[in-house]
Amino acid sequence: MKTSVENTNVANAVSEQLNQLLADYQIYYQNLRTLHWYAQGRTFFALHGKFEEYYNEASEVVDELAERILMLGGKPTHSFAQYLQASRLKETEAISDGTTAVNVVLANSEQLLNAVKETFNVAGDAGDEGTLALLSGLIGSTEKRIWMLKSFLQ
Repeated sequence: MKTSVENTNVANAVSEQLNQLLADYQIYYQNLRTLHWYAQGRTFFALHGKFEEYYNEASEVVDELAERILMLGGKPTHSFAQYLQASRLKETEAISDGTTAVNVVLANSEQLLNAVKETFNVAGDAGDEGTLALLSGLIGSTEKRIWMLKSFLQ
């Protein structure tokens, strides 16, 4: 079986799926920035720092996804208008309540987990081991983040 890098049609299919994931991650990143800026109250120190950690991680993922698309011969989506149109995540409003903010991050993370798994399946069907390796790590880190957010809310 040819890998996705060797087969243009397969590479295009994986690239398209990765572009969808890229759009989702860009909105997730911006949501975290907003929540970071507007954190207030008793959980300020914990959430302000945690949201910064999360958006720094998301920034790295965005770069990895875009570079993987380029490796496959695709073109990563690069405008915020395109991200807003394509993303399955919605922009968040300015939220200062900690519990509400954590619930937004949890919901976004659960959506991202589903999107990463969907992309993983497309890459698996294509025999694209490079993309599978990237996505496998994302699945584990996203599952851990979901567990931690749920633990915070208990």
